[in-house]
Amino acid sequence: MGIQIREGKKSDLPRALELIRELAEFEKAPHEVTNTVQQMEQDGFGPNPIYGFFVAENEKEIVGLSLFYWRYSTWKGKRLYLEDIIVTEKERGLGIGKLLFNRTVQHALHSACSGMMWQVLAWNEPAIRFYKKYGAKLDDGWINCRLEKEQMEE
Repeated sequence: MGIQIREGKKSDLPRALELIRELAEFEKAPHEVTNTVQQMEQDGFGPNPIYGFFVAENEKEIVGLSLFYWRYSTWKGKRLYLEDIIVTEKERGLGIGKLLFNRTVQHALHSACSGMMWQVLAWNEPAIRFYKKYGAKLDDGWINCRLEKEQMEE
């Protein structure tokens, strides 16, 4: 397959944002992406980085990424939060997601995290099956909540 998994670099950000936009299309929410390469550079490579990422690349280009950050649980302590695993559509089904997921799990263990968390859309059956193969616990007892900037400013 010729896929290499490595830590993401600042120079990878334009391609990372392309993959993020591709995921938004897949999830039928392209209008929701407001992030920019400049914002990602500031947030991930500034004096206090708030996220990290791994990329999967073949001989020609980056074909996937795993983006994560740390969170803190009052019950469990330090946790790694997997924001997204994205594999470009033409490369799905080749095991690239598994390579990215495994590398992210290794990173969580190496970083002394007490566990790893993420979300999956209820309709994304392939992803749900993928996570179940790892023995992941799927919790339907919590409701996701959020405030957007406009709501916080009111």
